[in-house]
Amino acid sequence: MTSRFDRDTAVTDLADGRYAAALTPNWNIGERPNGGYLLAVVARAMGQASTRPDPLSVTGHFLSPPLPGPAVVEVERIRSGRAHATLAARLQAGGQERLRALGVFGALGAAGSVTAVAAAPPDLPPVEECVRGTAELPGGVHVSLAEQFDTRYDPRTAGWVRGQPSGRAEVGAWVRFADGREPDLWCLPLVVDALPPSVFGLGLAGWVPTLELTVHLRAHPAPGWLRVWVRTRFLMGGYLEEDAEVWDADGVLVGMSRQLALAPAPRRD
Repeated sequence: MTSRFDRDTAVTDLADGRYAAALTPNWNIGERPNGGYLLAVVARAMGQASTRPDPLSVTGHFLSPPLPGPAVVEVERIRSGRAHATLAARLQAGGQERLRALGVFGALGAAGSVTAVAAAPPDLPPVEECVRGTAELPGGVHVSLAEQFDTRYDPRTAGWVRGQPSGRAEVGAWVRFADGREPDLWCLPLVVDALPPSVFGLGLAGWVPTLELTVHLRAHPAPGWLRVWVRTRFLMGGYLEEDAEVWDADGVLVGMSRQLALAPAPRRD
């Protein structure tokens, strides 16, 4: 049976570099589709147009948030070399361009076998000791995206759920699809953006719209739980950066990202 993620990110070739998509409300934050979901749809279209099998880097600039409904992704092949292909894409929905993206495709592992990783997977408590995620954010915002995942938060980073933020802009969790779909490269642009904003740990709550999101795909994920860790180190002038790491069940770093987003306004009690 096809998973919901695969159905909801599928694209149909319309010829001449155009691909039809149907944005569904299953990946919303409130009324609007999650940015990582939109980037995953665009990556699918670029992947179909690419001469290389694996997405290595995908960057999206978010122009305005669409509503669920029909969309078209227009893909342009910029360059196709011996090892890499570069493509550009535009997501059109509701009569407007909503997202402009650039992607680099290649073959993971083909560039060499030397590995040097100066980091380790996040030290999360066992799954059964973590806090099960819900589809409700502070302020009563319903997040249908959260219903598509089985998410177990590290209790040390989930105090905002109880109205007791930790004071640290970080969130960690075990993540897997609720329908049992195993992870792969194509879901990682969504997974890096699937947790609540890390600044919730600072007591900030509200909409955190993404302006730009870059995802690097580093390895094909093994089956099983993903460990995701997201943090913000620089909240300045009303903007924040958010860095995410995704590690697979074998302890391999499979994806990482950085995004620039608008910070929510502080609450005034």
